[in-house]
Amino acid sequence: MSNQRYGAGIWHFATYVDRYATDGYGEPRTILDAIDLAGQVRDLSVVDLNYPFFGGDFSNEQVGTALTTAGLDVIGITPEIYTRAFAKGSFTNPDPGVRRLTHELVTEAADVVRHFGADYVKLWPGQDGWDYPFQVDHGALWKASLDGVGALASENPDLKFVIEYKPREPRVHMSFDSVSRTLLGIERIGLPNVGILLDFGHALFGGESPADSAQLAIDYGRLFGMDVNDNLRGWDDDMIAGTVHPIELFEFFYTLRRNNWAGVWQLDQFPFREDSVAAADLAIDFLKAVERGLDKLDVAGVVEAQSRHDSITALRLVQQALFTSY
Repeated sequence: MSNQRYGAGIWHFATYVDRYATDGYGEPRTILDAIDLAGQVRDLSVVDLNYPFFGGDFSNEQVGTALTTAGLDVIGITPEIYTRAFAKGSFTNPDPGVRRLTHELVTEAADVVRHFGADYVKLWPGQDGWDYPFQVDHGALWKASLDGVGALASENPDLKFVIEYKPREPRVHMSFDSVSRTLLGIERIGLPNVGILLDFGHALFGGESPADSAQLAIDYGRLFGMDVNDNLRGWDDDMIAGTVHPIELFEFFYTLRRNNWAGVWQLDQFPFREDSVAAADLAIDFLKAVERGLDKLDVAGVVEAQSRHDSITALRLVQQALFTSY
């Protein structure tokens, strides 16, 4: 019997807009509506919550009651430091007042993490970066990124802070844009409670091998969390996990297991046009097949093939294990 836990960002169960369907892809939902839907997913046990809670003025207690009814726990809190107020940046905003607002909002989110007994504060500073040449002083921008995160981590040593990197969007170039740059920044901050949340799709989008990115973060002791989805590499499409790159997803989880990394396997998907519960069920069904495939994989055979850089033998073993496990 597997003890693996599965999670999802609560935004998976929200409704979405884009620059074309500005009226949205469905009726608006509150966080309570989204929690109710999340509770309908088979095998889902934890969620990552946006803060402030969307769709209304809800207390921690109201959200907690909804979570209990749905049978869900909280893994993390994601403060919304990427909305209109932060259009010119959060940690890197040229306005010191907005930088203070960022600090205050993340500090509030830290208290919500404590309230729910969650694992971490997740930082996705999507507006930190630049769009044009000569727009910013790159040295000052990078220093502001590190100072902002470092101050929060220093003030809250009892909590973990995870940085979710991404190459671009909404900024044309984000400050934390890759696994290597983010690790460099974390090492410069130099605090033990700052790590990476590795988004499989962001690694694909950035031209990385997600398995290699995971190994690098693990080697530095900084892989604090992960989530999965899929895309066509040209954009952060947040498609259903395993639908486009099943072999690379399998290698990603193979890498985690080889390093004895234990944690929640979490979904970060945006089912714009799909039923959100069905999309989560499909992804988790595939992740369970991945786990069964890892159980039956001839690891010694793969390791031996890798010692010779023998891709044919390694892939034959991998395909046999994965494709007979669904």
